[in-house]
Amino acid sequence: MTQAFLYSVEREYPHDVATLWSAWTDAAKLESWYHPTDLSSLPGATTSELQIGGLWTCSVDVPAFNMVAYFFGKYTNISEHTLLEHTMHYTQSAEEFATKDFTTPSHLVTVDFEPRGTSTWVKYSQFGEMPEGMVERTQAGMESYFDSLGNFLSA
Repeated sequence: MTQAFLYSVEREYPHDVATLWSAWTDAAKLESWYHPTDLSSLPGATTSELQIGGLWTCSVDVPAFNMVAYFFGKYTNISEHTLLEHTMHYTQSAEEFATKDFTTPSHLVTVDFEPRGTSTWVKYSQFGEMPEGMVERTQAGMESYFDSLGNFLSA
């Protein structure tokens, strides 16, 4: 099923592609940075089973709104150091996150990697449907995730 392009965020980091790939695919590393800079991941909620059909999960604690944003999906395409692709379901319910109902509406996410000398370019793209006005907010949020990734890589 083809989904409509919503937005993309891209950035180049002064690190080799293996380092960037590991940050996106190792669950412990992903949990350390996969959130906006002013928020944090819910400890223990991140999974990355790096194989086609493997589970991908994470959650972001949003205390200002007294909620947690839960994300889950399955890897649909993996090309080491080049491409990650997965579905992405969203809920604010811990119970729904625990059951991981893959029949709920989802988005498609692609993450492209390209080595550029001593640095690596990464592009995150999201496809699907969103209510009017949400695309810009979601893209701004992902820009902050990329800032968080930069902070993680610089630590």
